[in-house]
This record gives sequence, structure tokens and C-alpha cells, in this order.
Amino acid sequence: MLKQIIIFSLFFIYSSFLISEDDNVEVDLLFLKIQELESEIAELRNILESQDYLIQKLIQESVDDTEPNEDSSNLASENTVRFAGIDDTRSKEEVYMSATQSLQNQDFEKASSLFKFFVDNFKDEEKLPLSIFWLGEIALIQNKLESSQEYFLELVNLYPSHYRTPLAHKKIGDIFLKKNELEKAKDKYNFVIREYPNDTASSLALQLLKNME
Repeated sequence: MLKQIIIFSLFFIYSSFLISEDDNVEVDLLFLKIQELESEIAELRNILESQDYLIQKLIQESVDDTEPNEDSSNLASENTVRFAGIDDTRSKEEVYMSATQSLQNQDFEKASSLFKFFVDNFKDEEKLPLSIFWLGEIALIQNKLESSQEYFLELVNLYPSHYRTPLAHKKIGDIFLKKNELEKAKDKYNFVIREYPNDTASSLALQLLKNME
């Protein structure tokens, strides 16, 4: 919709210009500007769509990793009592599944609370680093940049070999970018490209670097 409005406005200006001026050189330049704007809009939309697709894919992967349980729907109100001090498989699966379902439903406060509970109460080599990752992502969505950066740094420092670590590094670059610390953002994106050339995070970092030129 935004693209159509911009193109329509530029076309209107372009048409008016044709009526008022008979200068082919300037007309050509204006037409080229329209083409450049179309290209830039398309590129930015592709970057946003690719990153949104990645986040949705990550959420779905987290949901698919757990099996449904009839008790999980009531975890938001019961978890602090029912699961306190219990580190068993069933409890972990229920809390984690409820957290990912809340994330999928964009109930970020509930999801954050459940992921924090998981981190504080359970030990799990797979889901614990994922919970830290999602805490960082939720904080980033809520524009809590310092908190988000702390979670992602915790993930990359404690779990350097985890498969979400490359994306966590890239997210730290995103935080620098949001804070307008451009050189730090570029350094982090280049780090991701250099250290994880075959990871999806590397492709996203490369796209963002190109867009910053």
C-alpha cells in the first residue's frame, strides 16, 4: 500500500512536469528517480519479509519441538506452585510448550514470564538456551534494548556452540543498529558473516550491511 501511494504521487509529479516542461533530459532524470525508489522499496520489503519469515519459522520450530498436554493451558496461573522445584521431563515440556504457544499468540508478557520461569527452574541443554534466546527476542520486540542485549550476550557466552548462537550475534548487531551505533553494528554483522558463513544469520547480516552502504 505504501509503495502504491509513493509511486502514484511520483507519477502525478511526473505527469505535471511533462505538461509544464519540455525538457527531455530532466524528464529522463525524474523517471530514473522513480525507478530507483521502486527498487529501494522492493529491497527493503524483501529484507523485512525475510526476517519476519525467519521469526515465524523459529516460533513454529519451537512449538513443534513439544508435544501437546491437556494441563498446559492453565500454566500461567499454576506454574509458580505446581512446578516449583520440580525438574522432571513432563513439567519442563508443559512450561516450555505453554511459553512457545503464548509467543505464537503474541502474548509477550505471558511468554516472557514462562520463559523466565523455565530458565530459573529447569536444566535442559536444548530448551534452556532457546528460552534465553526467546527472552532476548521478546525484549527486542518490546524495544527493551538493554535487556535484550543482556539475554543475547548470555546465550552467546554460555552456549557458543548452540545452533541459535549465530542468530543471537546478529540480533546484537540489530540492537546496535537500533541504538544508531552504526560502526558496532557493522562490526557485529561482519563477525557473523566471517564466523558463520553457512548460517541463515549470515545472509541476513549481509543484507543489512548492503542496506547500510
